[in-house]
Amino acid sequence: MKTITIHTEFIKLQDLLKFASLVATGGEAKERIQAGEVTVNGEVCPMRGKKIRPGDDVVFRGEHYTVSHADP
Repeated sequence: MKTITIHTEFIKLQDLLKFASLVATGGEAKERIQAGEVTVNGEVCPMRGKKIRPGDDVVFRGEHYTVSHADP
């Protein structure tokens, strides 16, 4: 499992894919999410604006990612 560190309360799913360099563009993130290629906490999530919070498990292309807060 890979950890993505953010400085905010949450990150939107499409922004997580871009921030982690898993996709090249927002358009690609939208396509991948709407095609059902991303799961959040074990369920396919077609909502690209889904709020991902620390502890959530996101799976994309067989890799698990989780979000953590940056130390203040």
